[in-house]
Amino acid sequence: MGMFSRIGTLLKANINDLISKAEDPEKILNQLIVDMREQLIDAKKQVAVAIADEKKLKKQYEKENKQAQEWEKKAMMAVRAGRDDLAKEALQRKKEHSELSSEYKKQWEAQKNAAEKLRSSLRQLNDKIEEAKRKKGLLIARKKRAEAQQNIQDTMAGLDDTAAFDAFDRMEDKVDQMEAEAEASSELAGELSGDSLSSKFDELEGDHGADESLDALKAKMGMEEGAEAEEPEADFSFDEEEMEEEIQIDEEETVSAGGGDDKKRGSWDEEG
Repeated sequence: MGMFSRIGTLLKANINDLISKAEDPEKILNQLIVDMREQLIDAKKQVAVAIADEKKLKKQYEKENKQAQEWEKKAMMAVRAGRDDLAKEALQRKKEHSELSSEYKKQWEAQKNAAEKLRSSLRQLNDKIEEAKRKKGLLIARKKRAEAQQNIQDTMAGLDDTAAFDAFDRMEDKVDQMEAEAEASSELAGELSGDSLSSKFDELEGDHGADESLDALKAKMGMEEGAEAEEPEADFSFDEEEMEEEIQIDEEETVSAGGGDDKKRGSWDEEG
C-alpha cells in the first residue's frame, strides 16, 4: 500500500470516528423521520403523476376506440348510400383509430399496473414511517435510560476515588484542630481574666456539687440504705471494744483497791 493510500485510509478512519462520536441517536432519529416524510411527499407526487398518466392514457384509449366505432358507422352509412369508395376510406380511418386504440390500451394497462405498484409502495413507505415514528419514541427512551445509567456509573466511579475521601479526612482533621485551638484559647482567656482564687473556689463548689449529685444518685439507687445497714454493726463492734477497755480498767482499779484494804485490815488487826 502506497503512502497516499495509507494517508487516505487514515483520514477516512479518523473522519468516520469523529462522525460516530458526534452522532446523537435522538437527533439522528428525528432527522431520519424528517427525511422519510420528505421522501413520502416526493413519492406521493410521483404516484400522483403516474395515476394522472394512467388516467390520461385511459382517456386516449377510450377516445380512439370511440373514433373507430364512429368511422365504422360512417362506413356502413356509405355502403347503404352505394358509396363503396367512401366506405373504404371510412374503414381505413376506422383501422387507424382501432390500432391507436389498441396501442393506448396497452399503454394504459401497463401504466395502470405501474400506478398500482407505486400505490402499494407508497402505502408500505407510509407504514414504515409510522413504524419508525413508534420505534423512535422507544429508542429515545432507551437512549435516555442508558445515559442515566452511564451518569450513575460515572458518579459511582468518581466516589470510588480515594482522593475525595482523603480530602474529607483532611478537612475533618483541620476542623478538629480548629476546635482544639478554640477550646485552648477559651481556657487561657478564663485563666488570665478575673481572680484566680475565686476561680479555684468556683471549681471547688463545682466538685462539691458533683459529690452531692453522686450522693443523690446513690440514694436513688439504694446504695445508701446498704451503707446505713452496715453502720450499726460497725458501731456495735466499736462499743464492745470500749466496753472491754472499761471492764479491764475497772478490774485494775478493783485489784488495786482490794490490796489496799488488806493492808488496812492487817494494820487494824495488829492494833487490836
